[in-house]
Amino acid sequence: MPRRHRRPRAADAAVLNLTDLLAALGLFLVIEGIAPFLNPSGLKRALLKLVEVGDRELRLAGLGSMLVGVLILFLVR
Repeated sequence: MPRRHRRPRAADAAVLNLTDLLAALGLFLVIEGIAPFLNPSGLKRALLKLVEVGDRELRLAGLGSMLVGVLILFLVR
């Protein structure tokens, strides 16, 4: 007897999305932890210099980072 393919349910999509979200969060935390683990004093120096950066420049850097992230997600998905 041939197997029937079941249609994906909304609950299945929600579980998959939560799994993807948790995987992304885990990867973010791993990447975020590399700098303080490998070079804590260098990270402290970089953060001290970051305080001197103006709000406009910081916002532009954040916007650029978000746009690159959205582009990567668009290409991967």
